[in-house]
Amino acid sequence: MPERGQALETGVSEATAIVFPGMGPMRYDETARFMLINRYARELTAVADEVLGDSLLDRYHEATGDYSEYAQVAFLIVCLALARWAEETSGLSPVVCAGPSFGGKAAAAYTGVLSVEEAIWLTVQRARVLERYFSSEHTDVITHSFARTPPDVLAALQAELDADGEWHEMSCHVDDDLYMISVRERVSDRLTASLRAKGALPLYVMRPPMHCSVFGGLRELMDTEVLAQLTFADPAIPIVADQDGRLVRDGAGVRAMLSEGFVRPVRWPSVVATLVAQGVQTVYVSGPDSLFGRVGVTTRNVHTVPISPRTALRPRRRRAFADAA
Repeated sequence: MPERGQALETGVSEATAIVFPGMGPMRYDETARFMLINRYARELTAVADEVLGDSLLDRYHEATGDYSEYAQVAFLIVCLALARWAEETSGLSPVVCAGPSFGGKAAAAYTGVLSVEEAIWLTVQRARVLERYFSSEHTDVITHSFARTPPDVLAALQAELDADGEWHEMSCHVDDDLYMISVRERVSDRLTASLRAKGALPLYVMRPPMHCSVFGGLRELMDTEVLAQLTFADPAIPIVADQDGRLVRDGAGVRAMLSEGFVRPVRWPSVVATLVAQGVQTVYVSGPDSLFGRVGVTTRNVHTVPISPRTALRPRRRRAFADAA
């Protein structure tokens, strides 16, 4: 397996990056098939079984909801297994890594900041703290995502909320016209109607919400109960912080990045700008992704190579045959 590349400085001509996407819903049948067939996924699933003291696949199958702690561990395993598979089959050797939102845990494991065991433990504990916190705090807050919303339309939308005295915060800036805003649930229908009236496209609503400054209590719980139990090594390659695109080169910085994610919004265009400044021309998106690797700010600036369970399970032709075809 090739060694991962060294970090490039601004101005170097070409480089490859790996991105671990934020989590979205997965189909159990497709995910479980990959975890049972792919060699790397089997190995990592066995590690997860040891950490959990139970069968990950069994618990994942029994759990309800798209974001149960077991679904989250399965997503982490899939992302890391796909990265290992790409290293073997494509010679992937990234010089820089990014992991927006949920992907930060996979980025920490891939770059050696945390062991796989620690990343699994972090994923489980994070899910439990989130559930506990939002069962009693900010129970009326949700996160709306919407597309086809250029900056002037976004500004008009925010001005309407301000005029009505309604609290709102940006949770995620994904693309030039794709955002996520957290609001109180009572304004959800009004917000959706206003978006449609302005020609925007409401996508979905997330609960629990994410990435807001008012979640300082959540950040404190995570810092004291979870992150404080871990030792963060320096990453083998730099990680691009999803809050502002800064390059993180030490363990303390990675811990801070993970902690800040609870109270600061994701700004994906800043991440892409940093990748481009580092000479990155090709980005491998390792994991099920319907967002970060597909939006215009990504595809206009870099060549994206999606790596999904379906891709990894597709039969591969022998190179000699492929070359002759």
